Amino acid sequence: MSNFGNQIQYQIYATMQNPNPDRLPVIYEEWEARAREVLDDGPFYYIAGGAGGESTMKTNLQAFDRRKIIPRMLNDVQDRDLTVDLFGKTASFPFMLAPIGVQSIIHPDGELASAKASAKLGVPYITSSASSKSMEEIAEVMGDAERWFQLYWSKDPDVTASFVQRAEASGYSAIVVTLDTPMLAWREQDLKNVYLPFLIGEGVGNYFSDPAFRSKLSKSPEENPTAAIMHWAQTFGNPGLTWEDLSFLREHTRLPILLKGILHPDDAKKAVEYGMDGIIVSNHGGRQVDGAVSALDALPRITSIVGNQMPVFMDSGIRRGADVVKAIALGAKAVLVGRPPMYGLAVAGEKGVKEVLQNMIADMDMTMALAGKRAVTDIDESMLTE
Repeated sequence: MSNFGNQIQYQIYATMQNPNPDRLPVIYEEWEARAREVLDDGPFYYIAGGAGGESTMKTNLQAFDRRKIIPRMLNDVQDRDLTVDLFGKTASFPFMLAPIGVQSIIHPDGELASAKASAKLGVPYITSSASSKSMEEIAEVMGDAERWFQLYWSKDPDVTASFVQRAEASGYSAIVVTLDTPMLAWREQDLKNVYLPFLIGEGVGNYFSDPAFRSKLSKSPEENPTAAIMHWAQTFGNPGLTWEDLSFLREHTRLPILLKGILHPDDAKKAVEYGMDGIIVSNHGGRQVDGAVSALDALPRITSIVGNQMPVFMDSGIRRGADVVKAIALGAKAVLVGRPPMYGLAVAGEKGVKEVLQNMIADMDMTMALAGKRAVTDIDESMLTE
């Protein structure tokens, strides 16, 4: 849609004479505040919290704030193009919904609501291994819409192979391997609240529905859910993985493989050497290593190493449209957004996710235009200063 931002803006202003008393927020901080009102401590801080003292979360935001856009004038930005190429397919916007597990703790409809909202907008959805709903259920509600599958690499190779094969069979078009979570970090808020949703059977939909996982249990998850959860806990993370293990995935899928959690240029170089198809620069939204480098600061160092050898994506700290413009200017092909749509999910289910995403897209479109660029592909580092 050309001039997406103007259209969304005018839709809102068109209600001026007949305001809706139940209208949803526009401002990010108000979505977060409303989500806090509707969620208990455990679920809210599971989404909103980070590792340790949460300095990485703060650093992510500060990195965006430090960089400033320098608008340019008289550049005919009347008709704009927000499309990007994703492995030979055209995406309408440079946005993806980040892989987020356990969405059932946020809203009863969980991942199905987020996936439907993404599909309706044309924003590719990344299904988490830790979804409460199975990857097949999520695929079904999305129809032909673009979707990727995020893999948490299990200690059990049979489960890992089964997950990627199921994803390919159910219409996912890429595998995103999250590397930064071989174990869960020290998360003070979750420990304070004594809250880990997996231990009460949330976020295990892909595991309990998996034939390889089920074959290792003496009784089915339906018969003995506690034993199934304990088996999940013993096999979930895989701290023993090395670069050599990536060949295992190549043996089990023909889909493009992206590595998520890359922050060091040398790891980006290895991703190229080991024949991977893409990188997602991410510090897991500040949820894994306290005191880590911001993803935005890591991004240009990685894109300078990778060049045009593979696409580089980015997440962690994106809250508004200007953040997206800055990430693309520093080399990201597209961005993944996580917490903002989850606050939308908490407040208003599918409708909330859709509104958060469309408002972020509109904001990004208008920021790009006002900075003097008419296409995502025109955005570059010359727009920024520190």
